[in-house]
Amino acid sequence: MTEELRKRSKEKFFRGIQIDELKELDLREFAKLVKSRARRFIIRNFDVIEKFVRKCDKREKENKPIKTHNRDIVIVPKLLGKTIGVHNGKEFVKVTIVDEMLGHRLGEFAPTRKPVKHGSAGVGATKSSASRAVK
Repeated sequence: MTEELRKRSKEKFFRGIQIDELKELDLREFAKLVKSRARRFIIRNFDVIEKFVRKCDKREKENKPIKTHNRDIVIVPKLLGKTIGVHNGKEFVKVTIVDEMLGHRLGEFAPTRKPVKHGSAGVGATKSSASRAVK
């Protein structure tokens, strides 16, 4: 009994279905498992997602990096394990797709803004430094 529990704890699930079974599902069947916003996007943009998955498969066979500016693609099971360069406005951020990302969008994992790192104030930036000689 305990061996069976150990095996089940190692297996990965998404909404009660094993990840291996999800990879074999049709895209519209997968859409039934995600939340409403992602489901709506998958159903309305079915052809865009299929085209992107085909592009990823083709680029992977050619051993070329997969890069995209399309940040609103919903992550589907056929993309699991792939590394995709997602454009953040300046550069391509490498994102490796794992099972926890299913149903989210690519852009969520490539932040467009960096945290602010404030330095010290320059000469003349404050009233106390304005009265000093610059030399």
